[in-house]
Amino acid sequence: MNPDHQLHPDPFIRVIIVDDHPLFRDGLNAAISIEDDFRVVASCADGETALRLSEQHEPDVVVTDVNLPNMNGLQVTRMLRSQPLAPAVVVLTAYHDSEQVLHAMRAGASAYCAKDIEPEKLIEIIRMAAAGYYVVGNQRMDWQGLQKWINRGVEARSPYTPDPSEHYSPLSPREMEILQFVTNGMSNKEIASRLQISQQTVKNHMTSILKKLNVQDRTQAAVTALRHGWVRLSIDPADLHLPEED
Repeated sequence: MNPDHQLHPDPFIRVIIVDDHPLFRDGLNAAISIEDDFRVVASCADGETALRLSEQHEPDVVVTDVNLPNMNGLQVTRMLRSQPLAPAVVVLTAYHDSEQVLHAMRAGASAYCAKDIEPEKLIEIIRMAAAGYYVVGNQRMDWQGLQKWINRGVEARSPYTPDPSEHYSPLSPREMEILQFVTNGMSNKEIASRLQISQQTVKNHMTSILKKLNVQDRTQAAVTALRHGWVRLSIDPADLHLPEED
C-alpha cells in the first residue's frame, strides 16, 4: 500500500469522474453510484476542471480518461498526485500498451484499465485504489511492489531512460505543448512565435521529444502522441501536412 495514502474521514469512497464523452461519463456515474459504499462527488470533461474539483471535494479516487482536451490524463494524474490531499487516480483508456501503462504508473496512477473493462471489475479496482493499493492487469501491488515493477519496466524500456527516482511523464508540459502544435501542422518558426521563444529553443525541445519517444522525426512523434491520446487534432486529418524541421 502507499505509505502516504489516507482515506477521507467520510465513510464512503468519494469519487470524481473525468471524461469528455457525456454518455461514457454518465455510464460511469451510474455504475459507481449504485454501490452503497461509493459517492460520486463530482464529474467533469477536462483536466483543469478536475484539478479544481479535487481541491474542492477532496475525493479518495479520481477516475480519468487519458485522451482529454487541453491537458491529457497523464498530466492530470501527475498534478493530482501533487495536491496536499492527493487522491488515488485510476486511468481509463482505449490506448492500451505496455509503455503507456508504464507512463501512467510513473505519473502517479494507482491503476490503469482499458475502457472496455467490466463495471464490476472497475468497482473492485477503485476499492483497491482507495485502500492504497496499485493495480496493473491482474496484479495487485503495495508501494514496494509497484516500485519493483516500475524499475523492471524502466530497465527494459528504450535507450532513453529517465531517472527512476522521478515520477515519469513521457514529456514535460512544455514539450507536450510543442508536440500539440506540431501535430496540428505548425512549423518551428510558427511555434516559436506563438510561445514567444527562439526557434533554437523549439528545436532543442523537438530533439528532446524525439529522444524520449524513441522516434526518428516529427511525423512519427505526432503519430505516437495521437495514438496514445496525449494530444488531439484541431484540424481535419485530411488537411494535415507536417512541415519538415526548420
